[in-house]
Parts: sequence; C-alpha cells; structure tokens
Amino acid sequence: MDQLLTQFIGALRNADIRISTAETLDALSTVELVGYSDRRLLKDSLSLVLPKTLDEKAAFDTCFDQFFSFGERASLPPAAADSDVALSGDAAGQAGNGQTGAGGDAQDQRTGNARPGTPRQQTNAITTPGQDDTTAALGGGEMSEPQSPLGQLLVRGNQLEITIAINTAGRQVNVHEIEVFTQKGVYTRRIMDAMGQAELQQEITRLTDSAAIPDRRRAVDLTHRRDWLRERVRDYVEHQFLLHADVTGRRLREDLLRDVRLSALEQRHHRLLQDLVLRMARRLISEHSRRRKVFRRGQLHVPRTLRRNMKYDDAVFDLQWKSVKVDRPKVFAVCDVSGSVSAYARFMLMFLYSLDEVLPKVRSFAFSSDLGEVSELFARTSVDEAIAIALKQYGSGSTDYGQAFADFRRLCLDEVDNRATVIILGDARNNYGDARTDVLKELYDRSKRVIWLNPEPRTMWNTGDSEMRHYAPYCHQVDECSTLAHLERIVGRLLRAVV
Repeated sequence: MDQLLTQFIGALRNADIRISTAETLDALSTVELVGYSDRRLLKDSLSLVLPKTLDEKAAFDTCFDQFFSFGERASLPPAAADSDVALSGDAAGQAGNGQTGAGGDAQDQRTGNARPGTPRQQTNAITTPGQDDTTAALGGGEMSEPQSPLGQLLVRGNQLEITIAINTAGRQVNVHEIEVFTQKGVYTRRIMDAMGQAELQQEITRLTDSAAIPDRRRAVDLTHRRDWLRERVRDYVEHQFLLHADVTGRRLREDLLRDVRLSALEQRHHRLLQDLVLRMARRLISEHSRRRKVFRRGQLHVPRTLRRNMKYDDAVFDLQWKSVKVDRPKVFAVCDVSGSVSAYARFMLMFLYSLDEVLPKVRSFAFSSDLGEVSELFARTSVDEAIAIALKQYGSGSTDYGQAFADFRRLCLDEVDNRATVIILGDARNNYGDARTDVLKELYDRSKRVIWLNPEPRTMWNTGDSEMRHYAPYCHQVDECSTLAHLERIVGRLLRAVV
C-alpha cells in the first residue's frame, strides 16, 4: 500500500477522523486514479471519500494542508553574493558599492560570469548569521569542494534537494511513529545520521586540522551549514510531531489507565475511563456480533430446495440450507458493591451493559450484605445513573457473601440453566461468616459456567477472612480482575465462549 497515503490516514485518525478499512481502500483507489501531481485535485478527491461529517471535513482540510505543506513552509535562507568564499574586511566594506576585494565576489564585475577556476554560485546559496564574519577572519583564498555527500548537498544549496533528502531520511527512521514531545531530539539526531552527518563531521574535523587556510575556512562554512540544516530538521520533526503524535497525551494516559488498579484511580479520571470502556465495548461488539441465525453450510435442505425451485421447472437454481436458531446466552452479574470493591463493580457493570448488542440478556445484582436485583435501574435510566443508585442502595453494610448467595438462590435459581453464565465480582472477604458454598455448588451444577473475578492480587487470596479457597472449587474460571485490561480480556474471552 502507498506508504505516504498510509501515513496521511494515520494523521487523520490522530485528528479524530474516523476512517474504516474500506474507506482506506477507497482512498488508495482514488490516489491511483488522480495521482499526487495536482495538489488541489488530490485534496478535493480525498475529501469525497474520507471525511463524513462537517466537523470531519473541517479537520480534514486542516490536516491535509499541514501534511502536504512542509516544502512550502520551509523558506529559503537569505541569499548572499558569496557564501562559499568569504569577504575580507576591506572587501566587505566595498561590497555595498558593487566592488570586489582580494578574495571577494566570484563573479566578474564587467561580465557577471564566473571567473575561471571559481565555482559558479547558486542564487539560493545558504548563509547563516555570523558566517562571513567568522570566515573573514581566516583570510581570503579559494575554498576546496567538500567530499562528503551531505557537504556537497549543503554547498549546492538547492532547497528542493534538501527538502527531499530530509523527507527521505524521515521515512527511513519512521518519524511518523513519534509519540511524545521528548522524542523530538532523538528523531532529529536519527534523521541527521541518516543524511550522513557522521561523514560530514569527519570531513569538518579533517579540514579544521588542516594547515591550509582555505580548508579551515571550508570547515567553518560547513559547520554553519550543518547547524542550519539541524535547525531545519528540528522544524521538520516538530511538524511531524504535531501531525502524528498524541499532542495532548490522551493516548498515553489511556494506555497507562488501562493497567492501573481501578481502586487507585482518582475521580478526575472517571470520565476518561468511561469513554475508554465504551470504545472497548464497541470493539468487542464489532468482533463478536452475529446474526441470530447461523447457517450450517454443507447440509442441504432438500424439501425446501425442491419447493423453492418448482417455478424453474425442476431446474435447481436456488439452493436452501439447513439453519438453526442460536439463542443468546443469559448472563447473571453478581457484584459486591461494598466500599473495597465498588470501583470495580462500577466499571464491570458499565462494560456489560455497553455490550447490549451481543449480550442482550444481562441481569445484574448488587450486594454488600443483602442482595437485590438492579436490572430495572439500567432499563429505565442511563448506565451512569443506574450504577450510582445501585451503589447508594446496596453499598453500605458489612459484607456477607453467604447471605447474598442465599438471596440470589431465592430470587432466580430456577432461571439458571445450561445457557446461563454467572459472573461474580468480589474479593470473597466474608468477615468470617458462613460462606454458603452449598449455594455456589448448586449454581455450578446448574449453569453453563460460573466465573469469579477477584480484584485483589492472587498473593492476597486465602489470607485473613478471604474464602477463595472454599469458593474456587465451585467455579469454572477464577481470575484476577483489577484493571481495565484484565476486564477487557475476560469479557472478550466470555464473548468468544457464549456468543
């Protein structure tokens, strides 16, 4: 695939423009058709296949102009009459009157042509502040031509060549993968190395140590040109950072929050976590969505095929296949919402109810001591509000797993069958009360699976008043679940098993 187009689409996604795989293929076909030669045509064509909303179109225009404008934004350095041969002090005073000094202008005053033996100057030759003053102190004389490829490129001073070289080196070091602000210096050095900085530095060192004054003047000249190039590369890297990196640090924070224990998170992070949970849920939905009918190809439904093809005079055109209706699983979520586990219960319930497209039959229960069903709360209010009410109603009191299991048995044991998955979220700390493992064993025997998610580290299980040693034998699956990453992995595994 076109690497430049791929990087551009990455920049668009970084600007919160949603682009699917199909739209990426459409963009590739568009570029193959219109090419890159006409910038306006390319922009108009891509704007028809990539952005969808008015906000996205505005963001697309800005991103396109930034992505394809580096060469335009890089202005030429101030032109000089002679950057390769520095003026002496007297010649510098006469330069304003159009006269030349001993080592002065490489052009003949009368003809404007280059003098024999002197390289003809480029009109866009590179000069930097202080360059002539430094080289003038070394005296006149014709400087030798540089030997290193980068030195030759800088002396030629062709802006287009330099721009192409910087972009080529940037692709070699994958500058589009820059993520944080502190990486700008690293990528600047990598690009300079890819352009041949090491060989140029060796040449500068050699010329500096030379006894010949023209060689030393060339060393000073190359040093100024190298410093100018480094500044331009740094500008290029900053431009790439603004296009491709996470300027606000949002993705970096999300990656960190995925692996932070939910009990340790501050309130100010809850909104970001909620957005992250919803995106995780959408990703799982896209991976596991199925039609309620699953067609078993390979088993021909003969009677239906014959009936459907009678209109074709017994010629079989329309094959009919046997199909079986697949009922969605029933999920019972039993959550400890006491103070020590409430943060985990909040996000697990949010996760499960965000999967309503693939898990429509979720019944949720909350307890600290007495257990009650909170499914109706989620049916009539938003997920956030339902969770807040459930935590307020059932979050107080001393934790009693035995009483909670007895209440669950009374409320809905008859509805637990071989299509049911029971998810229990809790630390199993029962305050030394009756564990009621008999109820959990009954659930184990009746259901398809019992999954226990414990937010505590495994090293803390079976310590103090923890009953995990008694509950674990009556669970099909026992996992530590203390972060969003754990929760996503466990729910993904659940969907693969039941959907």
